[in-house]
Amino acid sequence: MVRIRLMRMGKKHRPFYRVVVADARAPRDGRFIEILGYYDPMKEPPEIKIDAEKTVEWIKKGAQPTSQARWVLRKAGVTVS
Repeated sequence: MVRIRLMRMGKKHRPFYRVVVADARAPRDGRFIEILGYYDPMKEPPEIKIDAEKTVEWIKKGAQPTSQARWVLRKAGVTVS
């Protein structure tokens, strides 16, 4: 199964996340298929940049977002059913 999920990047106590499409069996920070955007919770206000077209295309292909990724996508204004 293909998932849309957050991949942790950055340093200790200074995380930011890439929103990626990955196989559900791959490790959280391991192999991924495509980068869809990023989420930086440490900036004020938190910065979110998502490629909406690619995200909708992957959802149509059957990719399922995790609960955290779904939250980030909604904050970015991407419609997730």
